[in-house]
Amino acid sequence: MLFGSKYRPLLGLDITTSSVKLIELSMGGGQYRVESYAAEPTPHNAINEKAIVDAEAVGDAIRRAVKRSGAKSSEAAIAISGDAAITKVIQMPRTLSENELEGQVELQADQYIPFPMEEVSYDFQVIGPSEKDPDMLEVLLVATRTENVEQRQAAVQAAGLTAKIVDVEAFALENACKLLTHQMPDGGMDRTIAVIDFGASSTTFSVLKDLKVIYTRDFAFGGQQLTEEIMRTYGLSMEEAGRAKKEGGLPSNYQPEVLDPFIDDMTQQVSRSLQFYLASGSGREQPEKLLICGGCANISGVDDVVASRVGIPAERGDPLGQMKLSSRAKAQAVKKDATALLTACGLALRSFD
Repeated sequence: MLFGSKYRPLLGLDITTSSVKLIELSMGGGQYRVESYAAEPTPHNAINEKAIVDAEAVGDAIRRAVKRSGAKSSEAAIAISGDAAITKVIQMPRTLSENELEGQVELQADQYIPFPMEEVSYDFQVIGPSEKDPDMLEVLLVATRTENVEQRQAAVQAAGLTAKIVDVEAFALENACKLLTHQMPDGGMDRTIAVIDFGASSTTFSVLKDLKVIYTRDFAFGGQQLTEEIMRTYGLSMEEAGRAKKEGGLPSNYQPEVLDPFIDDMTQQVSRSLQFYLASGSGREQPEKLLICGGCANISGVDDVVASRVGIPAERGDPLGQMKLSSRAKAQAVKKDATALLTACGLALRSFD
């Protein structure tokens, strides 16, 4: 293409139990720019344990986010959760043509996938030559039950959009980590960096070496536990508790009786994840820095508390730190939510593949 953009704008659409987050990025002069952004609460009970049970209700939330953001694109990149995906690196002969490779992957796939193949959606990507055997290629096989894809596609279609790309959250997260290099020593090269992304109901802990994820762990913990504790302690509704958590105005005993114990829990989760990582294989080394992302990263001073207790320098992750903002995105206060946008940004970056 001689004229116009060389990329197709995709909306990065992160659909979680608590919210639908939508971000649109563009690129110019080697720098990313946020064109539009919005977040909408996910309707209560529309998602159960990461499965979409009410596609119409989620579609309505997506439609509201699109309208509020002023996004122009009608194509989106979405993701399924890591625990709904099966990933396996398989070896294939280097001599195979593209068509032969596809046929061989299809033949081998059912060895690794514990479901009938007619119930499965899968894809593969060539990683490169095998380090163990130069005559072989390493191929990444990714599969999930088709219903996991169709639930998400149905919600996106209900909002009048098309799901152009279906990714896996863990891959989107890895993709987004290049937006955090300004916070990593030596831009993350030859370095071991940990990134913990606290969601509403689940958290992902990843360790990167040379910006490649070498370890990842998902576990049930998130900001919703703090919201529920606020509800219980002060007799508020879910909406009121969520608003109070973000905007303040809670009684003076909130910090010592509710917030501090939650920060203790966060710190324990980080500590446990580090222990699991160090025990997961030989030659594992302590990360040199920890980047804390997700809504919980906005708790004042949490990075200092975590750093002092786990003994690793820690900082709030900001994937938008090196980006320009359009006037529309500025008005939507995208900076305030930046630390919770890792997955959405990782998906929006697929525009430039």
